[in-house]
Amino acid sequence: MGNKKMNVRESALEILEAVEKNQAYSNLLLNHVIERNHIKGPDIGLLTEITYGTLQRKFTLDYYLKPFINKKIEKWVQILLRLSLYQMVYLDKIPDRAIIFEAVEIAKKRGHRGIAGMVNGVLRAIQRNGVPSLDEINDPIERIAIETSHPEWMVRRWSEQFGIKKTKEMCEANLNAPTQTARVNTMVTTREMVIDKLENEGYEVTPSPITPEGIRSLKGNLAHSKAFAEGLITVQDESSMLVANAMNIKNDQIILDCCAAPGGKTTHIAEKLNGTGKVVALDLHQHKIKLIDDNAKRLGLNNIETKVLDSRKVTEHFPKNSFDRVLVDAPCSGLGVLRKKPDIKYSKSLEDITSLQSIQQAILQQAAQLVKPGGLLIYSTCTVDKIENEGTVNQFLLTSPEFETSPLQLTETINPFVEENKVQIFPQDFGGDGFFIACFKKRDTDKN
Repeated sequence: MGNKKMNVRESALEILEAVEKNQAYSNLLLNHVIERNHIKGPDIGLLTEITYGTLQRKFTLDYYLKPFINKKIEKWVQILLRLSLYQMVYLDKIPDRAIIFEAVEIAKKRGHRGIAGMVNGVLRAIQRNGVPSLDEINDPIERIAIETSHPEWMVRRWSEQFGIKKTKEMCEANLNAPTQTARVNTMVTTREMVIDKLENEGYEVTPSPITPEGIRSLKGNLAHSKAFAEGLITVQDESSMLVANAMNIKNDQIILDCCAAPGGKTTHIAEKLNGTGKVVALDLHQHKIKLIDDNAKRLGLNNIETKVLDSRKVTEHFPKNSFDRVLVDAPCSGLGVLRKKPDIKYSKSLEDITSLQSIQQAILQQAAQLVKPGGLLIYSTCTVDKIENEGTVNQFLLTSPEFETSPLQLTETINPFVEENKVQIFPQDFGGDGFFIACFKKRDTDKN
């Protein structure tokens, strides 16, 4: 096999090791390794597939490997076996002999002949005998956990919150590669014009059935398109696009986005203001603020003001009752985006969810004071956990009598998912991220 293909497997091993050892983010590592190792063309797709696929199915692969490993092995060897088995089980186009050959070559290079012999022996035994059946797992929670490679505590928690059927559907959906979607900059163009332009560039795109400004890419990375470079589109998930749509934005409004980076929702809000009014976008870190500024510049938006600020301290920096709309897209566990960030599955714990809820409450309590009477406060997360979502909302309403829930104004496609002025989107609903949105209105005391 050529060195290029070898380079792909070694690169995958390097990324997966770093994710496991340092809890590094796979998407950032992947981009770094592609650039550093000068990986090009179809090899980028193969590296992405092997890396994400192996991560997504880690527990399943370990279950398959267990009967064939009878001694303790080094972590890198375990990862090498995982990524090799992933290719054997899930990738049809690569012959087993090529996969085994390359695994053995990497084992020789990284280790010694003994390790290479063991890797060869394990993979050939699996080739002969096949993998063990998942039907042998009787406990339904454990079965879903191993079959879909989610931690058992997570599957149990979701089963208690949503029932086992919905949990299984969600876990299965989390294994599917997401369709890339983008938002059209309606200040400067139309969806139809962007679709024509992208098709002329060789992309295969279709209008989103979820949002009027959304498009789906069936072929090609939209971030590399001329339309993106020219500020005609922003790569954004369809679920995330619903947030600005839920804010009932009017021209000339002054809007606060509390946890704004990298700026997808900020720029969407600015576009919906049609160049009028102002969006004040906050984030804790200067390097993240730069991402918002860069996005605004690319899109030609001049009505965005950015500040490095902890949103738990906003009342120290802004007058009360000074914003028409306030968005709290809160820090959360991210359990709605496991298709895109599979590493989250293995790094989060129950304790994380508990500690996050106190941060969410602190930001909401501060942000609420800045909303004008009659104005709206929007709370959103990219998680599906009931405690972070409904739990946080209910607690906020209990402690904030000046607020009441306000109807969500969304598209007809989404309205069936809305309950009691809140919407919880699951990954299996339409292929978007798991997402939660709630809207509150500050009572106008002058009218009472």
